[in-house]
Amino acid sequence: MRLTFQQIWLPSGIDLLLVATHFRSKLYWSDASQSQACNRLAQFIRRQEDRVGHSRTVLLGDLNMNPFEVGVVSSDGLHATIARQVARLESRRVLGEEFPFFYNPMWGHFGDALDGPPGTYYDSRSEPVTYFWNIFDQVLIRPSLLDAFVPASLKILGSDGDETLLTDYGVPRQSTGSDHLPITFALNL
Repeated sequence: MRLTFQQIWLPSGIDLLLVATHFRSKLYWSDASQSQACNRLAQFIRRQEDRVGHSRTVLLGDLNMNPFEVGVVSSDGLHATIARQVARLESRRVLGEEFPFFYNPMWGHFGDALDGPPGTYYDSRSEPVTYFWNIFDQVLIRPSLLDAFVPASLKILGSDGDETLLTDYGVPRQSTGSDHLPITFALNL
């Protein structure tokens, strides 16, 4: 796994777990392999949460998967749900085993209903099924941090504040950085 993990102590005296990852590209890994990597990452996160005795965890990074893909939503994987109401249940039992939820606020950023780009990665391959815009870059939040999450702060950035990150056609400008667009969010801790 390509990840970094930090236990961050805040001035308030509480700590949180920050996990950042960069999954392998769909160009090199199958959906099944990506899903298996999610299973391993989820197990790693649960072990770290058990070690520190809490689940104040934020996972962020380039998952190279959309929020609806099996590795992200499955109970054996990251178990990330579209709805805060569901995430607040904290976990669910599947085949006799308890699996903790993540909340995935990225679902609400698909399409052009919000200000900003309609995804974080654009792919217009000439094949029968093409989504065009994908949300491969995500932030997942455990239920214990939901009250600290500031929903209005979550943005897909089309600019660095000075320079656009997009071409004239509105897709990521690879020459100025990356083929993925960055995201930003805030927790009020």
